[in-house]
Amino acid sequence: MHKSRLAGFIIDCRTDDLDGAARFWSAALGMRSRGQDGEAYVRLDASARDLSVEVQSVKHGSRVHLDIETDNVEAEVRRLERLGAKRITQASTWWVLEAPTGQRFCVVKTHHPDAHGFSTWDDEGNPV
Repeated sequence: MHKSRLAGFIIDCRTDDLDGAARFWSAALGMRSRGQDGEAYVRLDASARDLSVEVQSVKHGSRVHLDIETDNVEAEVRRLERLGAKRITQASTWWVLEAPTGQRFCVVKTHHPDAHGFSTWDDEGNPV
């Protein structure tokens, strides 16, 4: 048995000016910047929405992707594969998947195990 939920959104920006991109998205969404997190991320304060919103510097085209957080990455990836998702690449402790409709998204280990909104799944991927 495991649990998962929508963690938030990552705004992928093909840019050399991550700070400028973060300033734009911070102002556009009305979320103050929480500062740079490593070389490639700036976190925005989406805590009032119980979400994580990050601006990320990327090499691929600009887009928005979502993260699904879980207490068991492998079990969640297998559940999503049964629904038609494909594994694209493993990056450290998370997976990039592709939905049957072409959107890419990440499955990441939860940093908020006590947060609201988790769905619980049995070992076959059925809701509990």
